Order: sequence, then C-alpha cells, then structure tokens
Amino acid sequence: MTLASSIASLPAQSARPVIRTVDYLRISITDRCNERCLYCMPEQFSDWTPREEILTDQEIIAIVQASIQHGFKNFRITGGEPLLRTGVVDLIAQITRLPGVATVSMTTNGTRLPELAQPLFEAGLRKINISLDALDPDRYFQITRGKVAPVIEGIKQCRKIGFPSIKLNTVLMRGKNETEILPLIDFAHEQNVALRFIELMPLSLTEMLNESNFLPIAEVMEMIRQKEELLPFPTKLGFGPAQYYTLKERGVKLGFIGALTDLHFCDNCNKMRLTADGKIRPCLGNHLEFDLKPLLRPQILHDQLQEIFKSSLREKPLEHQFRNQYQPQRIMTAIGG
Repeated sequence: MTLASSIASLPAQSARPVIRTVDYLRISITDRCNERCLYCMPEQFSDWTPREEILTDQEIIAIVQASIQHGFKNFRITGGEPLLRTGVVDLIAQITRLPGVATVSMTTNGTRLPELAQPLFEAGLRKINISLDALDPDRYFQITRGKVAPVIEGIKQCRKIGFPSIKLNTVLMRGKNETEILPLIDFAHEQNVALRFIELMPLSLTEMLNESNFLPIAEVMEMIRQKEELLPFPTKLGFGPAQYYTLKERGVKLGFIGALTDLHFCDNCNKMRLTADGKIRPCLGNHLEFDLKPLLRPQILHDQLQEIFKSSLREKPLEHQFRNQYQPQRIMTAIGG
C-alpha cells in the first residue's frame, strides 16, 4: 500500500465547525541554515536567496505593523536558522516593543543558543522552540549533518536563564529516529520542558515522504502508551496545531502534530507565513503567495501593505494539499519554519 492510499484509508471523522481567527504570523528572517536536516533541505543545496533580496529590519517592522492593523498579535521568528541573521537580537527587541504585539517567540535549531540565549532574553524573547531530532550524536548527525552538543547546552542555558516557555520539536522519521523517542521523553522530563512529535511533511524533496520513512503520530502514541499512560492536557498550549497530553506518572507534556493523518488538522489554523524574501504565504501546504516587495521598494507603501494583508486573509484555504501528492516548489528553509 502506498503512503497516499494509507492516508486516504483513514477512518472518516465527524464534521466539526471550522473556527479560525487568524492572528499569528510566522516571520522568516533568513533562508540560510548551518544544518542540513533531511526533511528540510537537500544536503547539496546552495541556491540561497541573494542577500539584497532578503527583507531589511525596517521592512519587517513595517509588515508587522500592517499585520497588527488586521488583528495579528502573535509573532514567531523563524528561518532557515534565524540566529544566523546579523542583528537578530536588535530585531527581536524592536518587534517586542511594538504596540499591539502580544507575544514574540522563536523556532531555532539551537546551535547558537549557548552564546545568544541571554541576549535574546534581555531583548524580550520569552518563548522558544528548539529542534531536537535525536540525542545520540551519530544519529543526530545522520539527520542534520550537525552536532547535538551545542543544542543540548543551549537548552540547558535557556532553562538556567528562566525562559517561561521552552518546547522541543522532533520530526518523526521511520528508520531514522524512532529509537530516540523514549530517550527524548526522558530528556524532556529531566529538563522539565515540553516535547512535540511532528509528522514528516513533503517540504524538502518529494521522495522524502514515502512508506519507508513516514512514521504516523498514532503509532508513536501507541509506543508511548506501552510504557506510560497518556492523559489529554486540559488546555491548549501555545498557538499552533499540536494536541497535548501528559504522562500520568511523570507529568511530561507531549505534543503531537499530525499534518497528514489528522483530518481536522486545518480546522482551527490561525497562522500565515512571511518568507525571508517578502512573500506572504497563507498556508504552508499550498503554493499560493502574495509578493510584498513591490510595496516595500523603493519606498514602503503602508496603506497598500494593509490591503494585501486583507487580500491574503480572504484567500487562506480551508485545508492544506499535503494529502494530494503535493509537490514542493520551495524547500522548507526557503518558506520558513
């Protein structure tokens, strides 16, 4: 059975009302990364966006201000690897000070957190998600072509500083990191942080998503239940799509993000994305984009920026296309995490 047919054979679920208040903008500030994760970027990839095409701090601030006028209040800084951008700490400080901003968070691979966690905290960052696909150094290298030691050091540094929200993200890949799942849960318990398991999505190479390496969240949940009971978490954590549970004995918070196998995944989607080169993308799993660059250069046209936000909100699709043999046109690092 192919992956597509296995997804199509999922049991029908009862209809639920679609209630979506779109108030969450994920802002990619660079397409560059210092790792080569299998699910994000082909190992030999070098087609970086020219630096002059990357949005400036002033342009990003103008876009955030325009989005606030249309109800956006929660912002996440992503990449590529956002901590590679020169001046990232100052940019975070500028965004956190804007009137109307409720939260500013970041998703990072964590490799530069040992030296930047404290400056980021002082700039006003309080929520941070850190990618951690394996604890074993060899396994981590096979997946990311990077070193896990600075990531673990960065996680511990964030805890020491006192970040109130620290979450670890693990992308599930059969044959790559299923043996890491239980050790990662032990680590999350030791560090008193939340851990999220994310189904593989077709966002790098089309051949990455196939029957041999797709590991559904239901299988992972059953693996965990063999060791300890999972209790549904009573409230929502954060602004994303994760469904949270706690382990009955240890109280570890575990999130599960099933973009392919959760047929209601898009029902409450509240986000849009801004790419590092100035495109508004209403849905990660849809090729639709709105180019903001003509409204930013040679001068920033504030009224027109607000209008394009209105248009993009109207065009936000009801669901992604990942289950329809989706063919990625831009890799994940170019879209933004």
